Amino acid sequence: MTTPVHLDWRYLGLVAIGGTAGTGTRQIIATSVPPVAGVPLAIVLINILGAFLLGTLLEQLSSRDDRGRYRAVRLGAGSGFLGGFTTYSALATDTVLLAGTPAVAAAYAVGTLVLGAAATWAGMLLVIAHRRGRSRA
Repeated sequence: MTTPVHLDWRYLGLVAIGGTAGTGTRQIIATSVPPVAGVPLAIVLINILGAFLLGTLLEQLSSRDDRGRYRAVRLGAGSGFLGGFTTYSALATDTVLLAGTPAVAAAYAVGTLVLGAAATWAGMLLVIAHRRGRSRA
């Protein structure tokens, strides 16, 4: 009988290690880049970059069987590192902190979500285009 992925300590460990590294990386960037006019642009850029990278990763893995090393990469890099790197909880907190200027708060929240979705889509399209280019060669 096979242990379900969510109960397998090897995969849980990969997610924990990846998440720790992603969270640490985010913290370093977030504390190194000062806010601009009170808006924490580092968090916006982190979330957009993370969405783009997650789009590329998942599109790259979509044509593979979710076993062995591919599952390990998906869980360690995707759920772990990129899950810890991106931070929609900070987005929500920062939006509340910007509530004194409702237009800025709305632009920050909606802009981050829309740009994040677009970045995910762009990452997926990049991998698809690369895959097509390789198949023609």
